[in-house]
Amino acid sequence: MSNEKLTLEDVRDQAKVKLKGICGVYKICDGDPSRLCQRHSYGGPLGIGGIGSGASFTNNVLALKKIKLKMRLVGETFEPDTSYSFFGNELSMPIMAASTAGVTSFGGDGVITEEEFCKAVVLGCKDAGTIGWRGHSWNYSLETPHGLNAINDANGFGVKICKPIEQEKIIQYYKKAEEIGAIAVGVDIDGAGSVAMPKNGKPVYRKSPEDIRDLVKATSLPVIIKGVMTVEDAQIAMNAGAAAIVVSNHGGRVLDFTPGTADVLPKIADAVKGKIKIIVDGGVRTGYDVLKMLALGAESVLIGRDIIRAAVGAGKLGVKLQMEHLMITLKKAMLMTNCKNLKEITSEVMET
Repeated sequence: MSNEKLTLEDVRDQAKVKLKGICGVYKICDGDPSRLCQRHSYGGPLGIGGIGSGASFTNNVLALKKIKLKMRLVGETFEPDTSYSFFGNELSMPIMAASTAGVTSFGGDGVITEEEFCKAVVLGCKDAGTIGWRGHSWNYSLETPHGLNAINDANGFGVKICKPIEQEKIIQYYKKAEEIGAIAVGVDIDGAGSVAMPKNGKPVYRKSPEDIRDLVKATSLPVIIKGVMTVEDAQIAMNAGAAAIVVSNHGGRVLDFTPGTADVLPKIADAVKGKIKIIVDGGVRTGYDVLKMLALGAESVLIGRDIIRAAVGAGKLGVKLQMEHLMITLKKAMLMTNCKNLKEITSEVMET
């Protein structure tokens, strides 16, 4: 099939074939124990599912599912404006690709190389008018910085997130990110629960407030702290000088039985909104989910698993189609809830 005729449904069909035995590419991706990806529930490798019983993965989905939207349709018609400014960069939408990394970690070895995966995410997002974040896995090094190479190919249009490895090494990654003109950098503090990193001789660590402060001081770029699930950690990150936080439980992959991110987001937003950028991930599958997260207090969201499937299914075109679909459904959600722009998305769009 020619690229001109490729649909998102085709992309997902191709991903299902390529990810056979790894990911079922189900219509409903909810982390249920019966799902193919939930091998960890039976003592198998973590793969692309959730850790342990998969409850944290499932809770992300359930937290969003229970929120109902309020239809408001009387009034003049309008075209919703989804434009979003991220550290001075004007984006087409408040939706970016999460810092997923390590296709070999979730079983995709041979399906797509890590270099191809990173480029598909960053360049596909750029083609859709938004940003691809790049993460860190055990097969990354300063000599093979797959994510940074992809961001460099996009002329710096990307964000580099490091696992919580040794401070000196993180700072070296940050310096490389500065050299290629990346938009921002960060550390995946929830990566302290990584399975793949220590298994492959790459230890990870908890980060202290002083560690975060040192990372902020070590770079001229905005620093993002990802993996915040409490008001306390949000305030620590803010006080240490972080420019943004990501409310995230790492897709339910590092600690079983956490609440869903949509459950904890409102309290965090009440405490720090307006003082630091608040981004969120976890269970977001459509533009309707994006609207809910924005209504709960986030200013933008990250998409993980669907981007993996899109990249595996059809490279950067697959990622572009996935992002465009999210923007279309966000616009539909905004139109139906009477939100002309992102500022008008408040808690008022939710049924109480």
